[in-house]
Amino acid sequence: MNYPYMPKSTALWLIENTALTFEQIAEFCGMHELEVKSIADAETYKIQPLNPILSGQLTREDIEKCEADVSARLTLRSEIIDAQTQQNKRGVGYTPKLHRQNRLGGILWIVKNYPELTDNQVARLMRSTKPTVASVRNKTHPSYSLIQIQSPIVLGLVSESAILEANAKAQKQTNAPKAKKK
Repeated sequence: MNYPYMPKSTALWLIENTALTFEQIAEFCGMHELEVKSIADAETYKIQPLNPILSGQLTREDIEKCEADVSARLTLRSEIIDAQTQQNKRGVGYTPKLHRQNRLGGILWIVKNYPELTDNQVARLMRSTKPTVASVRNKTHPSYSLIQIQSPIVLGLVSESAILEANAKAQKQTNAPKAKKK
């Protein structure tokens, strides 16, 4: 399910400016109904309201339709959903400082679990360098004894689909020369 960009801010604006039920707002924003109620009950807000109409997430007609029919549900505009899915397809972009130190553990995990991947493929997946991957693979990296092996998927350093695509590509490349020799 796709939710608005800033769900709490959007919920606050919907509470203040519409006659929607808490249930409708909660479902649209991906929140629990009690969370929406607590936002409505708060006298002072630590968040700024965000107008979903101005941000292009909803239309006034959608809101009016849902205000008239309690069983109707708000949905994000298709342009926003398309933008969110395109953003998810790009994969992981920025690596937070907290996870950068875990990159070597992620490289080691990939090398152990997918040995058929080349150093270039691993370096591209983990946004590292080929010499770093080679030194981890050969156990010559200066910090090798300190590396804690961790799944880069769990750490959010790379997506599982990206690893599986690279693995399929590597297997195709290793099987291709065998087919030519026959």
